[in-house]
Amino acid sequence: MSDNITPIPKAKNPEEIKDQFETLVEIIRILRKECPWDKKQSIESIAHLMVEEVYETIDAIHNKDYQELSKELGDLLLHIIMHSVMAEEKGYFNLMDVIKRIQDKLIFRHPHVFGGLEVSGEEEVVENWENLKKKEGKNSALDGVPSILPSLLRAERIQHKASRVGFDWQKKEDVWIKVEEEMQELKKALLEDKIDNKTEEIGDLLFSIVNACRFEGVVAEESLQLTNNKFIKRFQYIEQRAKESNKKLSDMTLEEMDAIWDESKKEIKI
Repeated sequence: MSDNITPIPKAKNPEEIKDQFETLVEIIRILRKECPWDKKQSIESIAHLMVEEVYETIDAIHNKDYQELSKELGDLLLHIIMHSVMAEEKGYFNLMDVIKRIQDKLIFRHPHVFGGLEVSGEEEVVENWENLKKKEGKNSALDGVPSILPSLLRAERIQHKASRVGFDWQKKEDVWIKVEEEMQELKKALLEDKIDNKTEEIGDLLFSIVNACRFEGVVAEESLQLTNNKFIKRFQYIEQRAKESNKKLSDMTLEEMDAIWDESKKEIKI
């Protein structure tokens, strides 16, 4: 054990931060009392909007638009405070509970930083993290993966959490062998032409591909989004060329559209 315990840090310019934060909280409290739309909202009614804000934040990160990121982080902060204020109105908890709980969690989960525990490296940090989660009442290593996550991202998080307790492939090559096995099982299911079998086998194949992406250091969700965006740009290129020729896409042959699609690959930089 080390006696070098890291003190809990104090914010720079604490009064300015405190004043700005309290002003924002007060603005939200006023909106809850005086704005017809805000007064009508509940924790449940704005839950889906928080998901949208998270994706807008991720968009800003991917686009390296840091001014937009600053704005989107503000929108996320708004939701955190709004939910906390509405919870306080119902007597569930308040904003100070939210802040204190995340402080306590960070300190508890990092005894190697705040408690003087010595660790040999990242692997031991991860092992300690999982053990500490169990002390908090977690029943499964997979607890905490939201069911509402997009399926590719959820698969990656499930695999990542299982990996942290040692349930994982040892070699990258074996992961790709598993992908090929799942492909063969899918081909067999397609020949049988049973919808349940096809659905299950396609899911197994996707899950194995997500696993392979993880071993390659690629986030499957981001990879597919990149391809989605690429498709949109190339398809819109076809639409623009059709418009310039005073044509409707429905009047063009597939061969004509394919030719413009190939052209788009050269003209559009992704």
